[in-house]
Amino acid sequence: MQEILRLRSRVNIDDYIERVKPIVEAVRNEGDKAVIRFTKEFDGVELDELRVSEEEIDKAYDAVDDSLIDALEVARENIHRFHYVTTVEREMKVEFEDCVMGKIYTPIEKVGAYIPGGRASYPSTALMIGVPAKIAGVEKLVACTPPDKDGRIDPLTLVALDIADFDEVYKAGGAQAIAAMAYGTETVEKVYKIVGPGNIYVTATKLLVAKDVAIDMPAGPSEILVIADEIANADFIAYDCLAQLEHDPMAVAVVITNSSEIAEKVKEKVSSVGEFENFAVLVVKDLAEAFKIANEFAPEHLTVAVKDPEDWLGKIKNAGSVFLGNFSPVAAGDYASGTNHVLPTAGYAKMYGGLSVESFMKHFTFQMLSEETIKRIGDAIIKIAEAEGLKWHAESVKKRLEKI
Repeated sequence: MQEILRLRSRVNIDDYIERVKPIVEAVRNEGDKAVIRFTKEFDGVELDELRVSEEEIDKAYDAVDDSLIDALEVARENIHRFHYVTTVEREMKVEFEDCVMGKIYTPIEKVGAYIPGGRASYPSTALMIGVPAKIAGVEKLVACTPPDKDGRIDPLTLVALDIADFDEVYKAGGAQAIAAMAYGTETVEKVYKIVGPGNIYVTATKLLVAKDVAIDMPAGPSEILVIADEIANADFIAYDCLAQLEHDPMAVAVVITNSSEIAEKVKEKVSSVGEFENFAVLVVKDLAEAFKIANEFAPEHLTVAVKDPEDWLGKIKNAGSVFLGNFSPVAAGDYASGTNHVLPTAGYAKMYGGLSVESFMKHFTFQMLSEETIKRIGDAIIKIAEAEGLKWHAESVKKRLEKI
């Protein structure tokens, strides 16, 4: 188990938080000027303005092949279908004998999304964030994404942002982008929550500003853990591992199997492509042990390639997203099956879930008590309040009891 855990990067996030502090403070104090300065310093791009214009979005459609636009539409439709039907009830009301209580979900009004760039463009992330946010009812949805060397945003990403119904898009990446959304600038309006994946600097900045703005979750490099038995297809497993390893040099792929034959086939296939530091295959005595290790590792993506995979769902405690059977590639969830690919990594699946409609909502409770309710619970309230030394809490109930 320790061998598996060691595969994860041991980057000290505190070091990176210290590095981004001056950037955050500069953006907080100087606004657009600081964002533009850091974009030139870190990305080598000199910007005249941060906001992407309608004209740039129109030109992006002209630059993208129609078949790719169709593919984005297919993905958007499936993401919308899944997130819409799995949304919690907006209002829950329970009527007891002498009172009414309930819970109402309301959207977070202003949300900022970070769409990564740099090593690659991620139009799929625009869909994964924008679609559930708009289902939730977010009024102001903005995105920051790094520009290329010519100061432009990848056309496919711009089209995806438009299809996902983002209200504004800004040319900014890294710590300066997160700071701009967290505190606002002359151009970028302050948001109430920031979501989306990013590199170590983005993650460090999100953690730093979390005292002033909500964030979705900490995030690290991509990862997959596969549990396989003798019915698994070794080639499929190898390709799923390679798909995660191509994300980032620090990405992790782990295979746990009770079949020595499957283990050897997977290792042979992956090694034929290249050597990967963060790839490991572990042979265990049985699947129960495999699931025990998986729950401790708490992977971002968990593939269960075993006989009757649904029977094992009850054994899963910690995972970002689960892929059952031989024909459920992680890439399907990454792009177009409908679930979300913004997921907890680095073991955070023990305490966080993936992005969903609920990620863009908050709730308040309500209650309407009757005289009978106060008579029923009033004495308990008074005793507890007095035990805590809160005189006027107790008096507020006593007065009502006297009235009754």
